[in-house]
Amino acid sequence: MKAKDYVASLIERARKAQEIAEGFDQERVDHLTKAIVWNIVKHENADKISKLAVEETQYGYYDAKYAKLMTKLKGALRDMQGKKSMGIIERNEEKGIVKIAKPVGVLGAIIPVTNPEATPVLKAVMAVKTRNAIVMSPHPKSKKTNTFIVNIIREVLKKYHAPEDLVIAIEEPTLDISQELMKQSDLVLATGGSGLVKAAYTSGTPAYGVGVGNAVVVVDETADVKDAADKVMRSKTFDYATSCSAENSLVIQEGIYDSMIEALKEVGGYLLTPEEKALMQSKMWKDGVLAREIVAQPARKIAEFIGFTIPEDRKFLMVEEEGVGKEYPFSGEKLSVTVTLFKYKEFQEAIDKVNEITDYQGKGHSCGIHSTKEDHIIEYALKTKTSRLMVRQPQALANSGAWTNGMPMTLSLGCGTWGGNISSDNITWEKLLNITWVSYPIESTQPTDEELFGDVMYE
Repeated sequence: MKAKDYVASLIERARKAQEIAEGFDQERVDHLTKAIVWNIVKHENADKISKLAVEETQYGYYDAKYAKLMTKLKGALRDMQGKKSMGIIERNEEKGIVKIAKPVGVLGAIIPVTNPEATPVLKAVMAVKTRNAIVMSPHPKSKKTNTFIVNIIREVLKKYHAPEDLVIAIEEPTLDISQELMKQSDLVLATGGSGLVKAAYTSGTPAYGVGVGNAVVVVDETADVKDAADKVMRSKTFDYATSCSAENSLVIQEGIYDSMIEALKEVGGYLLTPEEKALMQSKMWKDGVLAREIVAQPARKIAEFIGFTIPEDRKFLMVEEEGVGKEYPFSGEKLSVTVTLFKYKEFQEAIDKVNEITDYQGKGHSCGIHSTKEDHIIEYALKTKTSRLMVRQPQALANSGAWTNGMPMTLSLGCGTWGGNISSDNITWEKLLNITWVSYPIESTQPTDEELFGDVMYE
């Protein structure tokens, strides 16, 4: 069967299921979302999913994938609880406005190979919360994991007498099938590289895509270097840096540069010599593309591939750099436990360096700062072109929401127009609704010219 016809058959099944779900009330929808999440985070299922994801993709490690299921799914469910996703969701008597939430229809979701365990579950739960159906196309290297997850969800739907086709997995994904899915669905949720996001936006279907991550974190002279180093290590090594939010570069104030490097060494960092850096640069990229052998792998395995050895207790690699751009590839996203170190004197130099780096790769995504100086934090936030700024936090663990911050829990991060995206938000279930505005007549609110223009009239 041709990709076009195959996808059309899936969309037809999903649309029939969605039409049934449109008749569900809020109580039933919320019960289904809780049931889906519970049946995924139950140890026996979370354990199988985490093991399968690592075994199939060869990216990341079990504990991190298990932790993502426990944190991101429970957190997203917490954020959903008590929130209306249908009917009247807002009433403004003063303006005579009532807002009514309605489903979009059939969602087409592209699932990244670097996060095949939690992303499909969260997208499915978001779809059910909003009474949408969803068809998911995984990367070929994670198709077994995706199908396993979807089958669990479909069993839950069946148990509670909801149509199973609210959630459908493409079991043998191809590029043609993914492209057709983006064309034929009502809304695309695209999580992946820049090529995928561009394809989503040019599919002719409304889309939420996410830009390239290349998070840069500033460490200023007021930082607690030991605390900062520990958080960088925890974030950078989590799931071997599968997250696009992991620290790719640190921009460190020169007065604490050496002490920060020592603190990073104490928590497992290995600083490459100039010779090792040159060797790594020659092998880490092939025609400008990251070598698969280094993506989401432990530090020792990367070093072995490159051709040098590091002590067994080293957890991540550090590379010193000065330049930014194509001639300095370490300034870009590395999807590995490799962090690039830059030095600055005055704080404005740090801001300029962050903007230079993200302008090369990662525009609009995220940045961070380890500082206790509020003036620096606010100036940094005002002058950088990123959608989220984490203060004194492990970047990858905080960007998409954590128990210890107020960011919405998600696994899709919009990068705004800076990154070629329609949204700069953390993409949650609220983005999967159509809103009808009902407008009632009210007393005139037209101001006089004097009230509107004031002194300008007499200048």
